[in-house]
Amino acid sequence: MANSDPVYLRVVEDLRRQIIDGTLPPGAPIPSRHQITRKYSVGETAARHALRVLAQEGLIIGRVSSGHRVREKPILFPLHRDRHADPQAAFVADMQALGLKPTWTWRSELADPPPEVAKRLRLPEPVPVIKVSFVFRGDDRPMQLLTVYEPTEFGQSQAPEEGTAERVGAAARLAAAGTPVDEISESVYIRVPQPGESDLLQLPTGVQVMQVERTYWAGGRPVETHDLVVPGDRFRLVYGIPARP
Repeated sequence: MANSDPVYLRVVEDLRRQIIDGTLPPGAPIPSRHQITRKYSVGETAARHALRVLAQEGLIIGRVSSGHRVREKPILFPLHRDRHADPQAAFVADMQALGLKPTWTWRSELADPPPEVAKRLRLPEPVPVIKVSFVFRGDDRPMQLLTVYEPTEFGQSQAPEEGTAERVGAAARLAAAGTPVDEISESVYIRVPQPGESDLLQLPTGVQVMQVERTYWAGGRPVETHDLVVPGDRFRLVYGIPARP
């Protein structure tokens, strides 16, 4: 490490190495700030900053009563995606396959869409849309956040009752209303969670989220769009892609 590097990086590098090579296994305690200052001959500020960096990297978790510990390696749940599966139906199938009980809460309201959502729906001017917000849980543990945006002209989204396992998908619902869906597009990316998302999903410090934007199209026009947000360290995408000659 170059002499010009901040002293806290020496601490970060050593503790990170021990976590990666298993010297400090999952669940092992991390030295306290006082212990770090003595072991590495650094100041209190450097020790505090080193712990903050390791927490932001998702390598350690701080607990009020027991200090910092090496974070347990998370189990990755499948997040199945295909052209037909409705997000609610896919969540139910994924949780049941893992032996977890799927439940959710939801809230529907008339709201102004965020600028990026208005752009996705190609709204000519700022107008309220129907917004339905879901929190999905597996065995009462928050797993996914889903927000549905639908122009009011296509009618109120049929939100399921809490805990209901069956729901008419967006494509079927829109087709029944006379707007058959002929295309579905998705965009997936990783980002830093918003504070409200961190609270709802109970995310440790340093964990990013994966966002899946799904938009339903009819006759070249977007008629509904979803934002699905999941913990980036808890899910892996599983896609079904039909083979065509």
